[in-house]
Amino acid sequence: MKKLAGRGIFVLVIFCLAIAGESQAQFTSGNGKKLITPEFLSTQINYLASDSMKGRNTPSPQLDSAAAYIAGKFREWGIQPWNGSYFQEFPICQDQLGDTNELTVIMNGAGFQLSIKSDYVPYDFSSAAKVTAPVVFAGYGITAPEYNYDDYKGIDAKGKIVVIFRNEPQKDDSTSVFMGREETKYVSLKEKMKIAVKHGAAGMLVVNGPLQYSSLKARGSPWASLSKIIPKDAAPLHLCGDSDDQIPAMHIGEEVVKLLFGSVDSLKRLEERIDKDLSLASFELKGVKVSMHANILSTVYKVRNVVGYIPGSDPVYGKQLVIVGAHYDHVGFKKEHKTGEDYIFNGADDNASGTSGVLSVAYAFSRLKEKPKRSMMFILFAGEEKGLFGSRYYTTHPLHPLASTVAMLNLDMISRNDPDSLYLEGARQSPDITNIIRQENKKTKFKLVVKDSEYLGGSDHYYFYKHNVPFIFFFTGLHKDYHQVSDNPDKSDCGKAARVSRLVFYTAGKISNETIRYSITPLDSDAPLSE
Repeated sequence: MKKLAGRGIFVLVIFCLAIAGESQAQFTSGNGKKLITPEFLSTQINYLASDSMKGRNTPSPQLDSAAAYIAGKFREWGIQPWNGSYFQEFPICQDQLGDTNELTVIMNGAGFQLSIKSDYVPYDFSSAAKVTAPVVFAGYGITAPEYNYDDYKGIDAKGKIVVIFRNEPQKDDSTSVFMGREETKYVSLKEKMKIAVKHGAAGMLVVNGPLQYSSLKARGSPWASLSKIIPKDAAPLHLCGDSDDQIPAMHIGEEVVKLLFGSVDSLKRLEERIDKDLSLASFELKGVKVSMHANILSTVYKVRNVVGYIPGSDPVYGKQLVIVGAHYDHVGFKKEHKTGEDYIFNGADDNASGTSGVLSVAYAFSRLKEKPKRSMMFILFAGEEKGLFGSRYYTTHPLHPLASTVAMLNLDMISRNDPDSLYLEGARQSPDITNIIRQENKKTKFKLVVKDSEYLGGSDHYYFYKHNVPFIFFFTGLHKDYHQVSDNPDKSDCGKAARVSRLVFYTAGKISNETIRYSITPLDSDAPLSE
């Protein structure tokens, strides 16, 4: 019995090793070349970057057509939808400034109503809430423990409207603890708003510091209704409900400064006090209230990520997920153009190439006889060009738990420049996956360019990285046609795009049949987001 049991275990082990070997053997160089060809990539790029797609703007009917095309391919190849749908729909908003805005300073029972544009301008990241509250001056509006600096120390901002300077103290001082002349994240007004919200502020008024700015004119955001030259459809887009850290926010001018502080010189002295040695100058303005309301009107559009799914074959590791993704949107077309002028931003390299690469990898996986252990998800993201909307939405509303997502491979602009070079952005952040790529690259023989990443925030991998999902961004570099109407299909090197896609196929194949988890260096909170 023991001998028989031992022999049975031996046979079972050999059988399992054979199955594993057969599964991994599917990701050979020959298989990759057979399934992922330049012709395949060319067909997809030519369709997605055709003039009929009008640049696949977010939102647009052409973007919807591209989504339907991608979903149709998944369906044709037998790749499953997720929970019955190939689409993850999400809302984006476009804001306009309405007619009933208000900023009133109330002193000793008397109200002084200010004029929009000349005295104040709301920011486009303001909430539309109406607030009437006491006022506190909070310096530069910064709480920065790493610099031992806190404008909110010694004041109670809860339920109050804070008045703050733009920028950060000692802006032009090379010896400043705020990284000298180099800007920190605290320059960002959205960061200042987050800090104000954490301190319980009900509203935020921003002013140009007289030391740093020659003009105290109210600027705020460039609203079409306040301009003679800005078209209405130029209003920026954002994810609807994108942030809970929103309070009413306006930029104020000189007349408001005089009402609140008595004079511009009084405000300048406060700024000088802070900038001299980072002394705190925050205080509550006694007997003063402000009533503020930004009449922001939102138009809601629905756009879609496109999702294809291949469930893993292993009952345990099939619960883990490997994502191969790219964005399928681009920037649209010129609305004003001359007859005969090329006016469509076709976006062949950016990012019909990456989208086509994902489709080719999905097609290759769909044709495998043995499905991988881990599940595969192929995601084409909308709205990347507008602010990484699709990937940001997915990572806050994941279809599969991010904790069980073992890797994200992102393809963006994979068809240009030196035919033998390939950038691996994020290689230092995800060394285990980089090692896999180096091994699999023996089949594709690229000159892999690995350096400190310049584009950590430049594409859809960014939000996966923020959620600690190991990633690599496959990228062949910028070029003179980037975001130009000249980024046409005839400029794309489909042979190179196919090679990149094969490397992704081999890498995803290796990852999908392993059982280990991969290391990742946590994201520095100051890492830039540069779309």
